[in-house]
Amino acid sequence: MTGEKNMLSRFRFTAIAFGFAVAGLGFYVLTTQAGQAPQGGQAAQPAAQGGQGRGQGRGQRGPATPPAPCGPAIAGDLGVNTAKDSRCFELRMYTVDPSRDGVGNFKGGINELHKRFREGEVEVFKKNGVDVLAVWQNLDDPNTLVYLLAYKDRAARDAGWAGFNADPKWTELRTKYFVPLNAKVTMMSATDYSPLK
Repeated sequence: MTGEKNMLSRFRFTAIAFGFAVAGLGFYVLTTQAGQAPQGGQAAQPAAQGGQGRGQGRGQRGPATPPAPCGPAIAGDLGVNTAKDSRCFELRMYTVDPSRDGVGNFKGGINELHKRFREGEVEVFKKNGVDVLAVWQNLDDPNTLVYLLAYKDRAARDAGWAGFNADPKWTELRTKYFVPLNAKVTMMSATDYSPLK
């Protein structure tokens, strides 16, 4: 009887451990898939207002969800602490994924990503009406480049990205430095007391 209880206890422990492992793997897959994005300007782009993004809204009826407000005169609770004259800010963090280097067309690491920005990506943004306020090397995570963009408002952001993505120089740079990366994008409006608006 004791042997059967001992075996049953081991089986339960193994089943529970297996369940946690499967749940952890599922969580990992979900979080890494959500963080993966195509190169540069194609990363984490919302659908244009009144339209649908690629792969979004298929089989659904009704209008697409409008993009979140960004910039001046944010209405409602979201605008309580934002400056009425704020620009629309976009903080972008690109973390190079070395595990995908050499897979398919991906090639390069953080140095190649810096070369891409240095050799013209910043100029392509400027040419398309996007203010590049700063580009940083993350010192806590050496595989991460961080940059801050600013626009007059959400409409100017959407127009700037449309021009950027259609620009032949961007296509050339993206092809030359097709670095595997994961993108994190944060949209912001300045607070009413911020020195930078």
